[in-house]
Amino acid sequence: LCPPTAITGSDEEDDSDSSTKPIRSEKKKNPASLFQTGGNPPREKKTKKKAPPKAAESEEETPETPQKNSNKKGKGKKSKKPKEERPPSPVIEVDNLEEFVLQPAPQGVTIKCRVTRDKKGMDRGLYPTYYLHLDNDKKVFLLAGRKRKKSKTSNYLISIDPTDLSRGGENFIGKLRSNLMGTKFTVFDNGVNPDRANADWSNVRQELSAVVYETNVLGFKGPRKMTVIIPGMNADNERVPIRPRNDNDGLLMRWQNRNMDNVIELHNKAPVWNDETQSYVLNFHGRVTHASVKNFQIVHSSDPDYIVMQFGRVADDAFTMDYNYPLCAVQAFAIALSSFDGKLACE
Repeated sequence: LCPPTAITGSDEEDDSDSSTKPIRSEKKKNPASLFQTGGNPPREKKTKKKAPPKAAESEEETPETPQKNSNKKGKGKKSKKPKEERPPSPVIEVDNLEEFVLQPAPQGVTIKCRVTRDKKGMDRGLYPTYYLHLDNDKKVFLLAGRKRKKSKTSNYLISIDPTDLSRGGENFIGKLRSNLMGTKFTVFDNGVNPDRANADWSNVRQELSAVVYETNVLGFKGPRKMTVIIPGMNADNERVPIRPRNDNDGLLMRWQNRNMDNVIELHNKAPVWNDETQSYVLNFHGRVTHASVKNFQIVHSSDPDYIVMQFGRVADDAFTMDYNYPLCAVQAFAIALSSFDGKLACE
């Protein structure tokens, strides 16, 4: 429907300018420092300065070892072996699924996943089920998501069991809810509504992320503009819990009011128009093969070379979804689900 704006993956086009630049930017800053909000600044400064050498005393510097086998994302490090087959995820142990999908990706490791869309059955065309697996030899199942049928707004349930997508079941791990327009989304974990809070609010649901889609002059036909809002990380690299007590206290309201304490704003990387292909392109380093307006990369404006998440089509109903620190699987999967929503669809 909208071929001129299909965002394609391009490998060549970006290699020239991505081979040297990101190496410098990586020496210059430790990506973890972009996301730190809570916690004491002196400790953050210390780790920031010491990151490039060995950072022996900084408890978070696990990247040293994994990074060797993870020269994979849009950072374009180590340009010595440009065209080797991109390896799948490093071996990732998923002992406790519930814990794993809510835990931030380890620093320096790109978690590579695949999303498949199942439209079979009576109403699957309207309410397909989406499945998230690790994109490695074992194809470990992580999450399933489906839109609820009787909801006024788009409301997706996210479950750690591919066969149980019920709201009341113990496998319910989170949900994605949109506004009436279908342009703003909020991602919750499986805590309770503030109305049912216990005395210390510890059981109240956390907001894990929010996504805002902007129309451009072409309506939704041009490249989309996405803003992703996530909770910041504390000095121990854990997500700062954001448990709104009412609708005016959530991530979207904080962002709209520019109350950015413990909140991080991310954006999709703007694709570049390519005259030869007559389309907008982004460099997905071989992870995306089909043009689609749904293809995107999420970055922090202070370091656009560090890809926090990327998502793109590889077949009619298959997509790759890769995410890095500080995102967890539930956040990344919900952000991907928001991009499928009908109000935005233009393929």
